[in-house]
Amino acid sequence: MAKDFAPWSAETAQGIKTDPVDSNIDVKQQVVPALTVGTINAKTGEWTGVLESDTAFLIDATHEGVADNAAVLVPQRQPDFIDMTGYNDLYIAIMGTRTGNMMISAVMGPNTNYFANLEPVNAATDLKYLSDGLTTTFQNLLSDSSEALTANVWNIFAINRRGFAGQKNLQFKITNTSGGLSDLTFAYLRVV
Repeated sequence: MAKDFAPWSAETAQGIKTDPVDSNIDVKQQVVPALTVGTINAKTGEWTGVLESDTAFLIDATHEGVADNAAVLVPQRQPDFIDMTGYNDLYIAIMGTRTGNMMISAVMGPNTNYFANLEPVNAATDLKYLSDGLTTTFQNLLSDSSEALTANVWNIFAINRRGFAGQKNLQFKITNTSGGLSDLTFAYLRVV
């Protein structure tokens, strides 16, 4: 407990009042921890928990024997899309069985899924965004035409602050341009 002056004690200390008053009052000093575990929607009463970053990569099924110049959409397992609602950044990882180039594009997920309440969506088309708010032309969210990958190891890429936040039906199109057959495995990790 700490001591502090009561509101009336300053007058007593200055001699204005003559009644004897204890000029000290007890002030509780206590630290109380508070945790935020979510919010409740005032309209629906629905509780939404606080999101945390993924702690491990979610590894997709392997696409086997992807031919040169052939494309695959990932992820392919259920859920067959990445929901970035509440997440800001993304790591993707690709492992191929052949050293060489790959093309990587961010595309709209399957039309069997919806974007918020909109359906059908234009599946497998490049996702667009405005890069800085100053330009008036939409850019592809991600369109890497030639990324060199090393065989039989995870090639990991960080995608930060680029318009992925809030994407609700995201997939990647990976095109094998390595010059031959390659098995391709994809993984992703979302960051708040």
